[in-house]
Amino acid sequence: MSNLPTTSSARFEHSSIHDCWNKIGVGGDASCPELKKYIHCRNCPVYSAAAVELLDRDFPENYLEEWTRHVAQEKPTAEGDMQSVVVFRIGSEWLALPTTVFTEIVAMRPIHSLPHRRNGVVLGLANIRGELLICVSLRQILRLDDTVESKNEKLRTANARMLFIQREGLRAVCPVDEVFGVHRFRPRELMPVPATLAKAAITYTKGVVSWRQGAVGLLDEDLLFYALNRGLT
Repeated sequence: MSNLPTTSSARFEHSSIHDCWNKIGVGGDASCPELKKYIHCRNCPVYSAAAVELLDRDFPENYLEEWTRHVAQEKPTAEGDMQSVVVFRIGSEWLALPTTVFTEIVAMRPIHSLPHRRNGVVLGLANIRGELLICVSLRQILRLDDTVESKNEKLRTANARMLFIQREGLRAVCPVDEVFGVHRFRPRELMPVPATLAKAAITYTKGVVSWRQGAVGLLDEDLLFYALNRGLT
């Protein structure tokens, strides 16, 4: 937001807007705890309320002239685009998917089984805000171990979440054991996949990214959604 027009009148008009998205949101250091729930600031009610407030205000003086000059300026080239992903855990494996495929992260919901579906990928149906969505198992697709090394079973259950994902018409929810939240990295930081991952997981993983004191496997969303589509047929 720092390269936007900043006339004295524009600064005055926007001075009362709490632009948390530029400080602790996706435009800042991504430290906002609400990102775990909303994934992107555009889904947050604070962001929506600020947009409505701005739309209700009068245009500042010289508004059109300022924006005409701003749009006409040559845009500086960013030094390495940052990629944004959501980090989550299945079993003992920490994995990630691009934030663009996420709609929401929700608490665990009851899963209602479907008759004649025994392939392991389809778990059943889950009710998300009044909509019945197909529930699929990433654990089964990636062939990950069912066991989780945890001394506190209650804590493990409390950390479990459902990932509401969608792409090209496919909408589904996937149970996972834990969600960390949003993490950003530069594409050049992506490293080769280690042989320690399960064979199926290696197939669906683009590479690994350093995270905390370990690494996160970045899943290939194209292959994953292709497998999900096949699992639903």
